[in-house]
Amino acid sequence: MSASPPFLPPALSGERREIDSRAGRLSYYTDAPRGQPAARPLLLVHSVNAAASAYEVRPVYEHYRATRPVYAPDLPGFGFSDRSDREYTPRLMTDAVHAVREEITRAHGPGPVDALAVSLGCEFLARAAVETPAGFASLALVSPTGFDGGAPRLGPEGSHRGMPWLRAAFTFPLWSEAFFRALTSRASIRFFLAKTWGSAAIDAGLAEYDWLTARQPGARHAPYFFVSGFLFSNDSGRVYRSLAQPVWMSHGVRGDFTDYRGKRAFEERPNWRFTVFDTGALPHFEAPRAFLAAYDAFLAR
Repeated sequence: MSASPPFLPPALSGERREIDSRAGRLSYYTDAPRGQPAARPLLLVHSVNAAASAYEVRPVYEHYRATRPVYAPDLPGFGFSDRSDREYTPRLMTDAVHAVREEITRAHGPGPVDALAVSLGCEFLARAAVETPAGFASLALVSPTGFDGGAPRLGPEGSHRGMPWLRAAFTFPLWSEAFFRALTSRASIRFFLAKTWGSAAIDAGLAEYDWLTARQPGARHAPYFFVSGFLFSNDSGRVYRSLAQPVWMSHGVRGDFTDYRGKRAFEERPNWRFTVFDTGALPHFEAPRAFLAAYDAFLAR
């Protein structure tokens, strides 16, 4: 008989809620200041990797919950959300973003939200904002994918870069679970976070939570779609070019995620702003004061 999975605590403070949606059962965290005038809600979307969760937006969530309503979902396949064995695609993830934004509207009334996403989560947030532009007042894209020096992704609408043969190799029953456990061992998690940070000075809390969340039932299903390319949009260039809202893009200069040459195509667009931090790919963890000050300045403009 297999051992029980380790206990997974909440990734964030406040209240954790669950809803049934077209993206399946979704878990999200929410909090808000008490006794203050209503402020525009803030939606936070984490990235996708082998051990993703809402913990990836923790510094931003914990800061803004003192001044405005904040919402941070676990995307499908991660955290406390549905981790069933199904197809994980940009469409599913975008539908999850839509579902949480609609939940915010039910709680706070009509009106757009500000929204921030990290890395691959930026592609899902951007698509949601193109599909329902009136629902989003502004977008913050932190180390977004799709801006490297290669050709912009201008494929057919809704297409992705999935490789079925690669997923079949990862999910072969003889080694599927064992390989995932090796991929998400504590040593592997620290190795990949060091590549993200560009140094060994990673966030210990994030590393430990990554290990715990990767030990939950069904944890390997969504990551295998990720490493097989299914969650990368093949039309992200078209999506980013269609954004009409004010957009703030930020990124670091260290680690494996530093190729943002593709942003040159957006630097003359009046609705786009850019900030570069002397950090790795998660500046809100490494330089929270500078990051939050820059984000506040963008929102004030």
